[in-house]
Formats: sequence, structure tokens, C-alpha cells
Amino acid sequence: MTDMTRRTVLKVALGGAGLTALPAVTGGLATAEAAVSPNQGPKLVGVGDASITLEFDDQLHSRVAVDGRQVTRFDAGEALILGDATIDTFGYRGHQTRKTRHDRHGDGVVVTIQGESSDHVRKTVELTTYRGLSGMTVMKVTYTNLSGRPLNVTGWRNGAHELLAKPGGFYTFSGSTHEDRRDWVQPMSDDFFQENSLGMDASDYGGGTPLASVWRQGAGVSVGHVEPVARILRMPVRKTANGASIAIEGDTPLTLKPRQKLTTDTTFLVAHQRDHFVPMQRYRDYMSDIGLRAPKVPESAFAPVWCAWGYQRDFTVEQVLGTLPKVRDVGLKWAGLDDGWQTNEGDWDINLAKFPGGEADMRAFTQKIRDAGLLPRLWWAPLAADPESNLYKEHPDMLLLDAKGNKQDVSWWDSYTVCPAYPPAVDYFAGLARKFIGDWGYEGLKTDGQHLNAVAPCYNPAHEHARPEESTEGLARFWKAIHDAAHAANRDAVVELCPCGTAFAFHNLPYVDQYPASDPESSYQVRSKGKSMKALMGRGSSYAGDHVELSDGGDDFASSYGVGAVLSTKFTWPSDAPGTKPRERVVLTPEKEVLWRKWVSLYKKYMLSTGDYRGELYDIGFDKPEAHVIAKDSTLHYAFYADQWNGKVELRGLDQGHRYRLTDPFSGASLGIADSRRDTLELTFEKFQLVVAERI
Repeated sequence: MTDMTRRTVLKVALGGAGLTALPAVTGGLATAEAAVSPNQGPKLVGVGDASITLEFDDQLHSRVAVDGRQVTRFDAGEALILGDATIDTFGYRGHQTRKTRHDRHGDGVVVTIQGESSDHVRKTVELTTYRGLSGMTVMKVTYTNLSGRPLNVTGWRNGAHELLAKPGGFYTFSGSTHEDRRDWVQPMSDDFFQENSLGMDASDYGGGTPLASVWRQGAGVSVGHVEPVARILRMPVRKTANGASIAIEGDTPLTLKPRQKLTTDTTFLVAHQRDHFVPMQRYRDYMSDIGLRAPKVPESAFAPVWCAWGYQRDFTVEQVLGTLPKVRDVGLKWAGLDDGWQTNEGDWDINLAKFPGGEADMRAFTQKIRDAGLLPRLWWAPLAADPESNLYKEHPDMLLLDAKGNKQDVSWWDSYTVCPAYPPAVDYFAGLARKFIGDWGYEGLKTDGQHLNAVAPCYNPAHEHARPEESTEGLARFWKAIHDAAHAANRDAVVELCPCGTAFAFHNLPYVDQYPASDPESSYQVRSKGKSMKALMGRGSSYAGDHVELSDGGDDFASSYGVGAVLSTKFTWPSDAPGTKPRERVVLTPEKEVLWRKWVSLYKKYMLSTGDYRGELYDIGFDKPEAHVIAKDSTLHYAFYADQWNGKVELRGLDQGHRYRLTDPFSGASLGIADSRRDTLELTFEKFQLVVAERI
């Protein structure tokens, strides 16, 4: 059946202007403004101004329109999967609508639409939209077996659409984790495919934020789930002959008996006009209403950071303490002790070769950091048990085991994963957090390790899990226990989570005070992760750029600064540690010190990390040069990035009726005057250009 012969039976408007009743029409190309007889088909109710719509035809296939233009065909958006067979066509059987209202999101509508397949499976789709969540529809699909025979179900698919191509290509964002630490935001090549599983990519890499996006210039589609716990689903993205496809899928192996029902996870679809930023905002807003939101963090979470990892594991206490005066002089506030202070990952006993007096020496060490005017932070990798540790030898009951009884490797430390949903393990690690903060005197924890983002289902019989997935779902509760323990010992403690290059698992993040760029492999990763985390956690959350030495050239503070990230460095001083390899040298030379001081001073002057990141204004894929903007009060702070640029840039977001004085905060040069009608600026730069637009 072609689009021209399909009968549109339902159009749900996902815009944000108000509550609108839209009639159903005949013919796939009709618009909301079409003049039709009231007897041509069922009526429908939608929320919004119809700038973004989701239409269903008489086979319950659906298509997306943005600004009145269809950006997908009628696709089999929702399907029940039976091994190699798929039930994805359902004859329309009617729909119902009811109005609803949300305290934050305003007026809304719930639409329930039903259909039946030729082999007698009933499909019921419940769609919920709100005026304040423009472009987003939340979807729950139920399948009822009316066939009179059992069906061997293997899974389901929601939100499946093919975004049609136009010149310029596609970009994609994936919130899933990949062991190769690829970019979260990528252009799509002709053969591009990512499964985007929220399961484990390796024994210690997995999980992520349950959202994936594809977009081209002017239109995009994002999908994900809004379950209150982590779920092991997939969000496959593929470049196709006609465009780019996306969906969210779940494996649900079961025998669906006659009259029995299967309800999918609650998923969502967002139609949008630029990159993944707005869809992530919508997801964040929805999840905050079920209690999953960024915590209120202490002011110290925005203070610039020095970490002793430049000396690596073989550091000496004298090296660290000897660097503190320079850390303070440069303008940094945190001083972090990194990997190497412990005997092993598991017991977390103090290395007596470095601290001969044990805990007394450790307390004296943190006091010396405070005496230097700095805040002490301790590196830690919980949920790991080294084979040589007493934890491993005396408490094998704590380990996470797979269905065959195999332990799960934590590759970097040659350790094994501990189950985060086993109460004795939770109590053990929460007790360590209390000791580090309350007894040893640390004021922050840097929790580190790719295994901290997600874990596999646990089959350890000692844990008596009701379902193996309790370990996956329980990791967030583990982080809550750590966060609670640290803040009970010191209400202003800062808990940082660095899951080593993985895409952050959203359900853990409400129990974390700072999210670093997590071992970025380029300056682009610092910026693209920054945009993503600003969308995901919102204003008031703390995103750190991680060690600047990991950026392009080892000195690109501009990338952290421009996206509102907390500045961080791991320099050594006055020299590198003996035996340091040339590529690992991070000594603060006199030339570097001048640059480090300048950036830290600029950061502290404007504190863009506490501003409002306006990620909706620029598309990180298609706008050139790459642009970011942060609003603080009535001032806008722009940052542009390109290897080389010579041409115009557009200053988006200027308020109408106001003039702005433009300056370059890095050089101090005046750049002229702008307003909303004259909002372009001629720029020539290499690597970066900062612009402050101060309202006159």
C-alpha cells in the first residue's frame, strides 16, 4: 500500500502551543489544514501547534512530520517479533482520547489506539504528550494473543522509523557504551551501523543513557525508554539507501498463551529540528518527574581541579606535597590523590611503603593539603576485588557470576566485579566511603573504573536474586548508598564518577556530584560530551573537562572553558617523575604555567560552569564552525571551534531590542557591537575563538 492510498486515521501533534483538535483525513499527503467532511473518518485530539506531528494510518503504521513536511514515510513503528517472523501490520479498530494535565508540563492528552493483525493479535498503543514536552510522545504498547494458539515471542520493537535523506548527510548520537571509546556524536557513513545495546559490550564495559538520535539538516528522530531502572535494550541506528533508520528493541522470550498480554517497556519518540540536545532535555525533564534528577551539589564541585595522576602509580608523598604550592599559585582548588595509595583493589588498605604510619599518616596528609589552602580528594575504584585481596579470598559470596558461574573481569586492574545488588557488598563499600570522608579527612571522592557504569545480570546463588537483572537495576541504588554515606560524613562532600570512556549510565547520575569527560580521546570528545551532559543533567550540575593533558595538544583549555566545564589538570612540578616516557610528560614548564594561569583566571572570572548552557541554539553536526553558547544573567558567552576559520559566524540567542558589546575575553580585543538584527560577525581564527556579548 502506497502513501497515496493509505488512510490517515490519527494525527497526534507534538508541538507546544496549545491543545488542538485535528480531524482524521484520507490520503497520506493531506495536512492538518485540509477541509474534510466530519464523516470521512474518526476525529483525533493532539497537543501542540502541529509543527511536529506523528500520524497513524489504517494499518497502524506511522510517520513523522516536522514543520508540515513529512520526514519519514509510513513505517511499521511498533512490532511483535516471533523469531524470524514479525507482526507489524494491524488493521485499525478505533481510538480514544482523554485530556490530562501535569503540574510542570501543562496540558496534555492520552491517546489509546487499537488494531488487530490478520493472525489475530491485538495491538493497543497508548500515547501520552504534554504541551511542555514539545516534540515528545511517551509510548506503551500492549499485545494480546486472540489467536487461540500459543505464540513463541522473542521480542518487540518500538519507535522504528526511517528518516528520509536530503543533501548534507546524517549525524547520530548514541548513549550506549562501546569498548573502543568512540565518539558519542558521529557523522554517518554510507555503511554506518550501530546496535547501541544497553547491555554489556565487554565484561566491564556496558550500560549508558537510554537515548539514541539520528538527524539531518532540519529534522531528527530520537528514541529511548523512560523506565525508572536500567533496562537491557537496544537502539539500533543504520544508514539506509533512502536515509537513516532508528528503533528501540527489547528481547522478551516467552510463550504468549491465548488471551495473555505482553506490554513493552515504556518508550518514547522525540521529533526535533536540530541535534540531540533538545531530545535529551525532554528525557531529563520527564525522568526528573519520577525522582531521577541531578542532585544539588556543593559550591566546591565547580572549583578547578589538580590531580596527582601525572606522577602515576609510583608517586611519592613528597612529590605530591611538593607540588601543592604551585597548584595553589596557579589558582586551582582541589588536590587529588590518585591510584597507587592502596595495597590492592578490594581491601583498600593503605600502602605502608608510602604512608608508613598507616591511617595516622593519611590523616596528616589530608591536613597538609588543607593547610596549603586546597581541598583533598581521594581516588577509589569500588566494586572490584583483586584475586590477592582478602575481600576476594574471604568473601567470594560477593562476586558477580554469570549464568555459567564465571566471574566478570575488570580488565584494567586484573580484578573481578562485585555485585552491586548484594547487601553485604553495598554495606562494605559504603563503610569505606564513610571512612575516607569522615575519618581520613577527604572532602571528595574520585570513583573510577569502566566497570562502575553497568554490570551484567548476576546468577550468584548466594545472592538469592529474584531475577538476574536485579544486579543491573541495582547499580543505581549502590551509587545512592555511596552518595548517602559520603554526604552523611560531610554534607559538602563531592562524589565524582569517572567510568573510563563509557557513555554515562543515566540511572546512576542522580547520585553523583560531578561528571568528568571521562578519559577523553580528543578535544571534540570534551566538547561533545559536555553538550550531552549539559542537556542530560541541566543547570546546576557539574561537568568537568578531565585532565587538559588528554586534549588536543595537551593544552586545549578552550574546549573545556567554552562548554562550561570545570577545568582540570594533572601537571607535575618542578619536573616529571624519574623514568617518565616522553609521551607521558606533563611537567608544568614556565611557558605552560603562563597559559595555565591565564585560563584558570578566566574561568574563575566568569564561572561559565554555573551558567545556562544554550545547546538548542546550534547544531553540533551541521553548524560550521562548531559553536557553543552559555548565558549568565544578560550576558552571552560564545565559543567557536575549527582548525581554521575565515568568515562569518552567527550570534544566535541575542534578545530583541537590545544592543550588545562584543569582546574577546582571551585577548581582550574589542569585536564591535551587535543586536538581533545585526547578529553576524566576521572572524578569522585557528582552533578557537571566544566572544562575550554583554548587553549595553
